[in-house]
Amino acid sequence: MSRPDFSASEPLDKRYEIVLLFDVQNGNPNGDPDADNAPRVDPETGIGLVTDVCIKRKIRNYVGLTREFAPPHNIFVKERGILANVQRDAHKALGIEPDGKSIDKARTYMCQNYYDVRTFGAVMTTGKAESEADAAANAGKKAKGATKLWNCGQVRGPVQFGFASSIDPVMSIAHTITRVALTNATDAGQQAVTGEDGEDKAGSGQIGRKHGIPYGLYRMHGFVSPFLATDTGFTKHDLGVLLEALEHLFDHDRSASRGEMSVRGLFLFEHDSKLGNAPAHKVLETVKIGSVRAPRHFSEYESHLHAPDDGTQPIPGVTAWRYL
Repeated sequence: MSRPDFSASEPLDKRYEIVLLFDVQNGNPNGDPDADNAPRVDPETGIGLVTDVCIKRKIRNYVGLTREFAPPHNIFVKERGILANVQRDAHKALGIEPDGKSIDKARTYMCQNYYDVRTFGAVMTTGKAESEADAAANAGKKAKGATKLWNCGQVRGPVQFGFASSIDPVMSIAHTITRVALTNATDAGQQAVTGEDGEDKAGSGQIGRKHGIPYGLYRMHGFVSPFLATDTGFTKHDLGVLLEALEHLFDHDRSASRGEMSVRGLFLFEHDSKLGNAPAHKVLETVKIGSVRAPRHFSEYESHLHAPDDGTQPIPGVTAWRYL
C-alpha cells in the first residue's frame, strides 16, 4: 500500500492525527524566560516541556525559507514582524478601506496568501488604521472618535498542536561559562587597564550560565480537521508541506544553545472519513514508548518503541503511515 498523495491542491476529505518524536542532546530545546531561560520542566514530575508555539515557529521558518516567503506560502507571523502592517497591505492589495465592511474579503485574502494563517489560524482584528490625510491632520493631537482597524477577521486553524512532553524526567543543568572579550572595558565591574598600545583593556573576564539537559526524548501530538480546512482553504498539498516541515524541523534551525536536536519519529494517522473512525486519544495511544532510566541516546529507547507498521490499520478505518 502506497502513502497518501499530498501533491494536489485539493480539499481535505479525511481526518488526520500526528505523533512527532524528537530528542535533544546537551542542549536547551525551549527556554523559559521566567526561569532564567532554563529548559521548561513540569515542577511536580520533572517532565520536560516544549510549547506548541516553539514548534510552530520552526514550521513557519522552514516554510518561509524553502518557499521564499512567496504567496501562497508567505508567513504572517514573521520574527520581529509588525502584524498591523501585513493587515494594512492586505487592504491595499484589495483596494478596500478599513471600514469594517470588507472583513470577509480581507480574511479570504490572508488565508489564500499566508500559509500559517490557513494552517494554524490567526487573530487579525487589531491594528490601528488611519488615512494619510487623517494622520497629517491629527499630528500632535490626541485622536478623537472611533479608531479604525486594519481588521482581517479571525481564523480558526485546522492544524492544532499540544505541548511536547518528554517521555522521562529530564535533568536541567546550569553550566558555568566564561566570557573573555567584553563589549566595554568596564563591563566586568572593574576599572579598565591601559595596554602598551594605549588602548583600554578589560581588567578581567565575565562569568555566565548556559542551561541545558543531557538528553530528552519528547513526544508531541497534532490534529488536522478537514472541516476547518474547508473554511481556511488548507489543502492536501498544504498538509504535505506540513509533513515536510516536521520531517526537517531542526535541519535549518541549529543553535549552540539548543545542542543537537533530531526528529526521531513522525507518524500520520489517516481516517477513512471526514468525521473520523475512532477517538483521537485511542488512535494516538497506538504509539507506545516505554520508560528508560537516565537515557543518554535514542538507541536506548528503540527497543521500547512500539508503533503500527506502515500502511496497516491499528484501528478499523484508521491507517498508520510512518514518515520517519
